[in-house]
Amino acid sequence: MLLIASSSLTYGRKVGIYASLGNATSGILLTILAALGVSALIAMNPIALHVLRLVGGAYLLKMGWDCMRTHPDDAPQELEHCNKMASTLYRRAVFTNLLNPKALIFFVLFLPQFVSTHVATSSGEQMLVLGLLLNVLGLLFNLFLVTTIGMFGQSLLKNEKFRNNQHKFMGLIFFVLAIWLLASQLPTPPSM
Repeated sequence: MLLIASSSLTYGRKVGIYASLGNATSGILLTILAALGVSALIAMNPIALHVLRLVGGAYLLKMGWDCMRTHPDDAPQELEHCNKMASTLYRRAVFTNLLNPKALIFFVLFLPQFVSTHVATSSGEQMLVLGLLLNVLGLLFNLFLVTTIGMFGQSLLKNEKFRNNQHKFMGLIFFVLAIWLLASQLPTPPSM
């Protein structure tokens, strides 16, 4: 959601919509993996989860670094290349969500709670329907977020102080998320 909000604010509604679609695409892929049982296998394998967290943390660090390096004057040039930014943010949203181990665990642990033995369809089909419903609702919320930011974001972009610091703020948030994700990899000290 942070990526969608920042891309909508910085590059406009079209790019925010593409970022929302990227998030929905990864959600659908995770739903399919959960329905097939693949995500459960990954979630049950500690090494796979560890690698996923490391890759996800590294990707968040890269996003933070890219944000920190962005100069405030770069935004107007990027606005001229809106189609390129839209496809870039689409891909970034897909990878950010796919590399988020919390999203994978959510689909493995949350969706199965709503699978019923009293329904004639298989548990995989039920998880597929529930996941698609969840993704549609998430997409609708993200599109609402994009629209809201599009309406109110222009006044923020007119503020020079905000424009100068928005990328650094986003980079800082990505760094904090990356450190939090990577720190969760550290072994906990034994209790006495």
